[in-house]
Amino acid sequence: METISILRKEIVVNKSVCRFLSVFTFILLIGIGAFVRLPLPFTPVPVTLQTFFVLLSSSLLGFNLGIITQIIYIALGQTGLPIFAGTGVFTAGYLFGFILASIFIASFIRYAKKSFFSVFVVFFTGSILILLSGSLWLKLFLGISLLKALFLGFLPFILGDFLKSLATSFIYLKLKNRVSEVL
Repeated sequence: METISILRKEIVVNKSVCRFLSVFTFILLIGIGAFVRLPLPFTPVPVTLQTFFVLLSSSLLGFNLGIITQIIYIALGQTGLPIFAGTGVFTAGYLFGFILASIFIASFIRYAKKSFFSVFVVFFTGSILILLSGSLWLKLFLGISLLKALFLGFLPFILGDFLKSLATSFIYLKLKNRVSEVL
């Protein structure tokens, strides 16, 4: 029983420090997620764990911190730090999608309450926004049809994003109360 009460105590009691550390941690996790990648031979965009951490940060950190996390991550990558998955030229639309998904998730996750299905729908919709944004960028950048862009940048990732949304839903429901106490 004493161990549980120790785990519930705050290590850092200053909320500003907790917020900074949370944003910093998620920036690192998104960057690390870029290195957990599975290249697909038929598309220039790899499967990564980045979106998993984008979904989680957007829901746990809230609107402002979630968006700030995505913007700082993208800005750091633009400075030349090797934290993007693949070539930034091909993934630029997905990176923009990180911001769109963050705005969407942070805006709607509070309406999902404790319903696993509702939380999952919010996360999966956020994933769809990332994929659509990336696909539209591929269409524009490569000068291909929308259908071909969807085959290259959307369809190969649906199953993986479905699974990431499921996993994120479980984790979010387990962590949301504790994180809201700390932040």
